[in-house]
Amino acid sequence: MFGLIFFTLFTSGVGEFLCTSSDLEMSYTFCDSTAHTFVFNLTPCSIMKTKVWKATLYWIPRSDITFLKIVFHVWRNGERAFNWKHLLCSGADDEYSLCEMLKGETLVEEFDIKGLRIQFLKGNYNIIIQGFSDDSENNMVICLNFTMIVKQDVY
Repeated sequence: MFGLIFFTLFTSGVGEFLCTSSDLEMSYTFCDSTAHTFVFNLTPCSIMKTKVWKATLYWIPRSDITFLKIVFHVWRNGERAFNWKHLLCSGADDEYSLCEMLKGETLVEEFDIKGLRIQFLKGNYNIIIQGFSDDSENNMVICLNFTMIVKQDVY
């Protein structure tokens, strides 16, 4: 049976166990010490049974979002696996609903994560997801530190 990943955090520094299944375990913490209002839902809790995860995001940002660069750092068993950067909001003709949000506004968004084109080998993964409100990556608006344990190789 597939599990459900769901978490809410209103205080800083708290870790949360997200889900477990026969092939996957996930948990997270926030990287910074600032309190967040944040809810994330992801299904299914499996790395082997799907090519697409369904996600729901609820977030009240602490600052205006006119520019947003997302940076992913992924390590497997303590070794850097890959890095990826993506500009979500540039301030002009942005396609995402979170662009141009004002501090304190509520974002509720449903979307697919099709990143499972990547084959995750068995191992312990640390995934840092950072959001920056500037291109020089100095002003971080959110940072999540996920731990993902893939229990078996995908064949």
